[in-house]
Parts: sequence; C-alpha cells; structure tokens
Amino acid sequence: MKTLDTKLSKIRSGKYKSKDFIIADAKDGDMGHGATCPGPRRGGEGYLSKPDYLNMMTDMTKSGLVDIMLMSASSAETLHGRKLFAKSKVTPAVRLNDTSDIWGMRGGAYKQTASQPFRSARISQARKYVDLGLYSVTFSNNVDDDVKSLEAYSAFREEAQKNKMRHFLEVFNPAFDVGPKGADLGFYINDCIVRALGGVVSAEHPLFLKLQFNGAKAMHELASYDPGNLVVGILGGGRGTTRDTFELAAQAEASGARVALFGRKINLAESPIKLVELMRLVIEKDLTAAEAVKAYHDHMAKNRLTPDRPLAEDVEITDPVLKA
Repeated sequence: MKTLDTKLSKIRSGKYKSKDFIIADAKDGDMGHGATCPGPRRGGEGYLSKPDYLNMMTDMTKSGLVDIMLMSASSAETLHGRKLFAKSKVTPAVRLNDTSDIWGMRGGAYKQTASQPFRSARISQARKYVDLGLYSVTFSNNVDDDVKSLEAYSAFREEAQKNKMRHFLEVFNPAFDVGPKGADLGFYINDCIVRALGGVVSAEHPLFLKLQFNGAKAMHELASYDPGNLVVGILGGGRGTTRDTFELAAQAEASGARVALFGRKINLAESPIKLVELMRLVIEKDLTAAEAVKAYHDHMAKNRLTPDRPLAEDVEITDPVLKA
C-alpha cells in the first residue's frame, strides 16, 4: 500500500501522529512557469532541462522521503514508462487543470486579472498513468468569476468520477486585492472552501486540501471544522530562507495541517533530498527549525555544496505570516 493511503486512514480515524504527516514534492512547474520550471543551472547560465527535471523527480521518489510526486501529465507518462512507481510506496499524481493565475511565463501578466478556468490535461488520458490529480481554484470575491470557476470544478468532478480519478483541491490566495486583507483573507478563503464543498458528496469529495498558510488561527479553524472529512494541507509558495521552509512546516502542522506540498522550496534548494529529510525531523519534533537549518548547512559544508545564503541569513524568518 502507498504511504499516502495509510497516512490518510490514520488522519481520518483520529490516530494521527507526527510521523503520519504527508509531504508532496510538487514538480508540476512546467504547467505554470514553462521552460524555467526546473530551476537555474548552479554555477552556470540558463536553466536546467526537462531531462534534468525528470531526474530530480526520480531521485526524490527513490529516496522514499515523500508520499506524493506531483507532475504534469507528460512527465507522468514518461516516468510511468520507466516503471518508477511500479514498486514504490510514493503515489504519483498529476496537475489536472492549469488556471490562468498560475501562468508565470517570463513577460506574462496573467496574474493581474481574475483566474480563468482552463485544463490542458485530459482526465481519460492521465488516468492511464495515475489515479490521483490536483485541481486548483482561486476565489476573487466577484460573483461572475467565482461562479465560472465553481461550474468548471463541478464539471471536473463529474468527469473525474466517471474515470475513477481521485483528486485533491488547491485553493490559492488571489494575486491582487479582492477586499479582505491580512488574517481576514484567510477566514474569507476558509468560508469559500466550506461553502464550495458543502454540496459535494463523498464520491466527489477531494482527498485533502492544499492552500496557503494564512496564519495559525485561520489554519486551526479550517482544520478543526470537519476533521474526519476535511484534511488540510499547505502549499509552499516562494522559496524564502531555509528557516522559512522548516518554520512553515512546523507552524502549519501545529495548527492542524496534515499535508505539505512544496514546489520551489524543494526544487530550488541546494540539496533537496536533505532538505526534505530534515523537514521530517522538524515536523516530528526531533529538531527545532533553527537546529535543522544548522544541520542543513553542516551537510552542505561536508559535501562541498555552495550555500545560496550564509548561515546567519538562512536561519532568519523572513515570511511576515511566520513571524506573526
């Protein structure tokens, strides 16, 4: 059995322990950022290639440190052909929609307008390689835009059920001002999520949620609302410092989150596998976030890896939400 299913069962039954925390490596950046998705070449010019990106997915999957490997459908097809997940306990998943607010191409301005629902991947084709997909929505506090997004999500759920495709739901913070600010934005999003799922029966319900950490109070409220059915997870956002990465995982878990899906925080790290290894130790409270940053820099020094920041900077919390 995949570790994801084992852990979700424990979470829903009320038997959760910190070792049951679910971590996903989000390597679906080609559906948002295009050719820059694998990240810059270290010590060189330009960006890594698709084969490099696939090698990163392979290495992380073989490490066994993550529970989910999230990819584009094209990546999943390639790695399925290589039988990467055949005997692995890691669950492969694909992004099943790519709304316009995740389009981050160089020179693009798509995030300046309300999210438009769009799907590149076809569920019937993706189902050949995975049985789990990600669907994302962004609420804009505009009735026309939000109804359009919810109607698209409804159509997706119907198609997913027909193809026996499970899914998890990602809810982004809007990229522009929609009215509520600060902590109030987190509560607005909580209400949007509960309202959107109130009419969804178990056969179409998402396995878990993925959303931005908007502070401990908002996270605790949502995680406590319907704990047997609504499993809450966090997304990573921008890279930040290594302390930000560990602190986000620790604070979110303490507030009731049971899943972390990190993209750039893992992908842009100097040593991604070591980062995830230490993240687990922080979540399981074997190390503090600050101690984990020191251990991470010790690892880089021993392996002759050049850190992107000196330890004195990397141990600082820079995300305002985490400082609060």
